[in-house]
This record gives sequence, C-alpha cells and structure tokens, in this order.
Amino acid sequence: MSSFSSSLSRPSCRSSPTSSLYFSNHSSLINGDPRRSLSFLSASPQEEICLRSQRKSVQSSVVLQDGAVVVVTNSEPAEKLKDGLLSVQSQEADKLVAELGGGQQESTVSITVVGASGDLAKKKIFPALFALYYEGCLPQHFTIYGYARSKMTDGELRDMVSKTLTCRIDKRANCGEKMEEFLKRCFYHTGQYDSQEHFVALDKKLKEHEGGRLSNRLFYLSIPPNIFVDAVKCASSSASSLSGWTRVIVEKPFGRDSKTSAALTNSLKHYLEEDQIFRIDHYLGKELVENLSVLRFSNLIFEPLWSRQYIQNVQFIFSEDFGTEGRGGYFDHYGIIRDIMQNHLLQILALFAMETPVSLDAEDIRNEKVKVLRSMRPIQLEDVVMGQYKSTTKGGVTYPGYTDDKTVPKDSLTPTFAAAALFIDNARWDGVPFLMKAGKALHTRSAEIRVQFKHVPGNLYNRNSGTNLDRTTNELVIRVQPDEGIYLKINNKVPGLGMRLDQSHLNLLYSTRYSKEIPDAYERLLLDAIEGERRLFIRSDELDAAWALFTPLLEEIEEKKMIPEFYPYGSRGPVGAHYLAAKHNVQWGDL
Repeated sequence: MSSFSSSLSRPSCRSSPTSSLYFSNHSSLINGDPRRSLSFLSASPQEEICLRSQRKSVQSSVVLQDGAVVVVTNSEPAEKLKDGLLSVQSQEADKLVAELGGGQQESTVSITVVGASGDLAKKKIFPALFALYYEGCLPQHFTIYGYARSKMTDGELRDMVSKTLTCRIDKRANCGEKMEEFLKRCFYHTGQYDSQEHFVALDKKLKEHEGGRLSNRLFYLSIPPNIFVDAVKCASSSASSLSGWTRVIVEKPFGRDSKTSAALTNSLKHYLEEDQIFRIDHYLGKELVENLSVLRFSNLIFEPLWSRQYIQNVQFIFSEDFGTEGRGGYFDHYGIIRDIMQNHLLQILALFAMETPVSLDAEDIRNEKVKVLRSMRPIQLEDVVMGQYKSTTKGGVTYPGYTDDKTVPKDSLTPTFAAAALFIDNARWDGVPFLMKAGKALHTRSAEIRVQFKHVPGNLYNRNSGTNLDRTTNELVIRVQPDEGIYLKINNKVPGLGMRLDQSHLNLLYSTRYSKEIPDAYERLLLDAIEGERRLFIRSDELDAAWALFTPLLEEIEEKKMIPEFYPYGSRGPVGAHYLAAKHNVQWGDL
C-alpha cells in the first residue's frame, strides 16, 4: 500500500557547546513506495525530539530533563508540534516547522486530468477549473496537466481547451485576459494509463513546475472504469506528492453490482487510503441539492412536517428529452437503473430523508445517509416498471428508437426508463412511498423533488374546491434543473364576490431572486476536493449500502430477462408508471 511513513533513526550523539539541531533528511523507495525519514538530535541527550510522519497524523515525543516522555498525535501536526517544541528549543522549532510545511513555506496544487482528451474533460472539467480560476478560488500557485494516450503538444491542448471555455461568469470585460492566463497554466503529457515509466516522467514535470514548494496533487480520473486501478497504481507509486497531500477523484460508474463495486474499492484501497479517494456524483454538487439541508434544518416551518405524519409521498423525477444519440454502447452495458437511479436519485433520497446530523462535518452527514440506506426495504420487482423508447414521427420528423442506435444490439432489453417505489423502514418514514422515475427520450428535460403532503382532514372547503383531493393537496417542489427554483403549492381564494378556490404557487425562482449565476456542479466538487471537504463525496460503506439495495433487483431483472414496455420517443414514458403510482395511492406530480 502506498503510504507516507518514516523510519525513526537515532544518530550517534554529538557534543556541541551550542544549542543546535542536526538533521538527517532523506528520501528512499521501499517496494515502490515513497517514504521519508527525518531524525534530529539536540545538543543535550535529554532534549531529544523524535518525529514520525504518517499519512493521517504526526506523532512526536519529547524527552524532558527529568526523563518524562510526552507523546503528541494530531491530524494538524504543524501547530501542535510547534507548541510542543517551544519549551525546548523555540528558535530551532520554528525552523523545523517551516521545514515540515507548517511555517511560511509556499504551497502549490498540481491538478492532473487523466483522460484529458475525452468529452468529460473538455466539456466539464477544464471549464470548471477555469471558472474557479476566474473567481479567484484556486491557490496562487497551481498547475494543470492533461494526461492521455493521444499525441498532443501543450499548444494543441490549449487550443482544444480554449474552444470549451466561456466567459459566462458575470460576462465581465477581463474574461479574455483571464482565459489567456489560465491557458498558460495548462500543460500536456502523453502517456499510457498503466505505465509506471510515463507517470515517473509526469512526476518529473510536476516537480519542475512546483519549484520546491510544498506540493499537493489532485488526480481526476476521467477514464473508463476498467483502467481506474492501473492509473491509480501508477499515480500512487510514481507521481504522489512527498511533502503534501495526494487525492484522486473517481468518476462513476463504481462497478455494476455489489461484487464488482467491492472489488473496485478493494483494489483502490490497495494503493490509496479511504480519505484520499473522492468518489464524485456530480448531482450532489447541484445548487438545489446542496440547499436541501438548509431548507429543512434552518427553517422551522419545514422540519416538523418532515415525517410520515404530514407527508403522503416523495417523488424524485429525472427526465431527458434526448436519447443515446450514437453513444449507446456505454449505456447498454449499464441501463437507466444503474446510470441514474442507483446513484444520483438514491443519493438525493438519502440527503432528503436523513436525520439531523450532529454537525455539518462530512463524516457526521455521511453517517446519517448510510443509516437511511441501511433502513430501506428490499426493492420488490412488482414495484418496478421498465421501459424502452421506440421510434416515432412527429411533425414530419422521425425520431430513432433505442435499438436504431448503431452502437446498441438490435435485441437489447436494456431499459431506458424506470420507475420504482421504495420504502424506508424507520420511525420517521414508515409507510411513506418514495417514488423514483428516470428516463431518456421523454417529453422534457428536468430533475426535481416533489413532496406531496397529506390531505386536510375534514376540509371545510371541499364543496368549493371540488372532489379531487389530489388537485388541492399542498406540494413542495424543488426544481434541481433547469430553471432552478423552489415553490410551494397552496390553496387560495380567487379574488371576487364568490367563494372559489384556486391552487397558487409561493415561488422562489433563482434567476429572478439572485443576480449571481449558479455555479456548475463540477466547480463546487472540484473546489471541495482541493480543500479536502468530503461532505458531497461518497464514502465506501455508503456505496456498499446503495449497491446492496439495488443488486438483488438487477440480478432478478437480468435472470428473468424482463422485457421493457415500449414508449414513443418524446412521450411521458410507459403507461405502467402511472399504474405503479396508483397502486400506492400516488399521482405523479409532473403530469
């Protein structure tokens, strides 16, 4: 396992009339792992100070003149070490802290986009990094490297990246200048993803740009999952930082089921610690998803209502108005359940339904999310509807079906639409249906959360509002995309002399309320990874719990070769989704 550790050596004592420290500071490779060793000795044997540098903490022991030993272990070694040493050698201690990166030593961040020639890197990662630079969120010293198998020069990379950058941020006048400055920080290195030699060469280039500063390194794996482990192995053993942190962002999919996901996690942990792995789900970086906990925990009117006493059902709806469009090869291997429901929608559900965390600390929040996932009832096949879009003609235009995509097998049974009813068996949510719906080639593009509250008991205005109670139920809608907003459906009297009721919206439309443009999800998540904030990233046990919920269902679907219900391109999806909702006394809110 790649780790930073040090051997504690005790050099022979040296006599000196002055109070000074003697250093032994060297680097070596042991079994391919980077290791640092630091030992030093004061003039007096009774003032020996030993430092053991590890990945997660620093342990220091101070032998005082009376023979007592004080041991300090802390995840923030610089300040604690400095405090502990002042009583022994204040001046020398300050020098030591600076040597270890806790003083005034400058630091730098090197961001390597592995798979830099791919669509994700060009369309999302590089634009997000530029936006962070534009807003002044990146450190003063940073370098961006593109790494891929394609032959490319620095200039060619910059040309490629420049075509995807936009001056969208407030459309300020100096955006062109900022773009030029940003591109000068971008470089390219050609290499194979499983080549130690090529990553060693990358490491050499990174060191040249780091210029002796305290180096921190972030690797973004924008590559297919089957080569994750090879890239991590090479980056960890040949291009890790020896003086700062090393972190790796891993894109979904995280396996196809519990078994493959566990194998991937175990392989990654062979070369990295859990706190170095940042499993990204870009939906968790959406503005309205992050606002979920604020809406609930900082508004007194919502938290008391957030339970089975008042909520009839909760809906998580994801729809795209386009199909696979020539990229069905990847999708056909996973399908809509793995691609959208098991990660994006389930993550939002866990955030929505969790109990109040102890704090906003990443571990406290992720602990509560795991509790929700582990409390969920196994998904029954009869509570799932699947569909696949077929060719249709509208207005003289013919839209292709899923199997018309040349990259998709003609006999494919992969669902492009799925709806499911899930249940959380705990005191807060017992009996409340959580409905998910996700599909491609539907009538609209949207992602939203709909909270439908229970009917008013003994409603005095039934005669004025009609017999359809579902039309008069209160509903809280959180629109994640597009046109981000939050609105609450309430019943209101129509102005006039008569008593006629109407359903109106208390509407918070972000584009109207806030002049500032909403950042892209990748901007937020990249910044969090650089700052070490893990709240919006998925922990390994959280991933295990998510797969444990969906794997039995997926295995049953594939074993029985379930045939999806066909629906026309551009429609609202298969009719079976409406029967599923009716089965649980629910009406889809997006009708």
